Amino acid sequence: MTTTIKSEQELIHRGLGDSLPQFKQIVKSLPKECFTKDVYAAWKTGLISLCAAALGYFCLIFSPWFLLPIAWIFTGTALTGFFVIGHDCAHRSFAKRRWVNDLVGHLFMMPLIYPFHPWRIKHNYHHKHTNKLKEDNAWHPITPEALQSWPRLGQMAFEIFLRQRLWWLGSIAHWAVTHFDLQKFEPKDRPSVKFSIAVVVLFAAICFPVLIATTGIWGFIKFWLIPWLVYHFWMSTFTLVHHTFVDVPFLASPAWDEAAAQLFGTIHCHYPRWVEFLCHDINVHVPHHISTAIPSYNLRLAYSSIKENWRSYLHDESTFSWSLMKQITDQCQLYKPDVGYLTFAEYHAQK
Repeated sequence: MTTTIKSEQELIHRGLGDSLPQFKQIVKSLPKECFTKDVYAAWKTGLISLCAAALGYFCLIFSPWFLLPIAWIFTGTALTGFFVIGHDCAHRSFAKRRWVNDLVGHLFMMPLIYPFHPWRIKHNYHHKHTNKLKEDNAWHPITPEALQSWPRLGQMAFEIFLRQRLWWLGSIAHWAVTHFDLQKFEPKDRPSVKFSIAVVVLFAAICFPVLIATTGIWGFIKFWLIPWLVYHFWMSTFTLVHHTFVDVPFLASPAWDEAAAQLFGTIHCHYPRWVEFLCHDINVHVPHHISTAIPSYNLRLAYSSIKENWRSYLHDESTFSWSLMKQITDQCQLYKPDVGYLTFAEYHAQK
């Protein structure tokens, strides 16, 4: 089922006939309280994540084998909260002082073996080019032309990846390919990139052997690897769902419009409340794309304002479920510019 896309404005308006607001208008419409950095609220998020992770590991230590899956899911979700705190630090919205953001960001992302500065640099680029074809580096769809240029084995692997619901492995590939390659960064950024890589390598070089020596290979799998995979499940899911739906276009310049991309191209998705709590409301994602200066604890306030002022420009909200992920991975498989998403079946029929 293809969806013809003539322009992003056409999708946004949906018969309204008004011109798109200027992006600055949207930012200025937000209450000033949304941008306030509250030191107590910020450190409260850190304390919540630390306590939740401690509880998770307590459960992993003492749970009988049949309760381990629950403990893994809880612990991995708590570790996703670690990443969200690092994410705020990368946008300088956790603390007022840069060195505090850098320190806290490194400490919380270190157990995930995620280098802080490479993430910060690449992710800020995503915000400047959200849903811009061939530019957005967080998630972008694969075009038929790009797929055809791949080796046959790579094409088959990509089809299996989506058809078999393996989207949750996507962020692992992104982590491995993007954040450890110095050639992907400007020379001026490489010293900070090297530092962050050294931090996580040192952490792994010390903690992993100690964990294996004291708990064995199974202990490494039980206490680090499986919770880390659960974290990547959420990381991949949030990334995919935030900007992917059959009617959400990826456009190249000059058709791309910042206001349209950030309002309509960013989707609010509801998750179980305990997930939203442990992940510090990262799913309330539209205001984060209006301004990265909004701390996570102010996202709901900002979203209420956005809905009040710009509701007609927003994409419909969704609710996380297996059927939602099935719908996305069934329909949003390849992307043809100026046409929209294609399924693999449609792609093969057109060849």
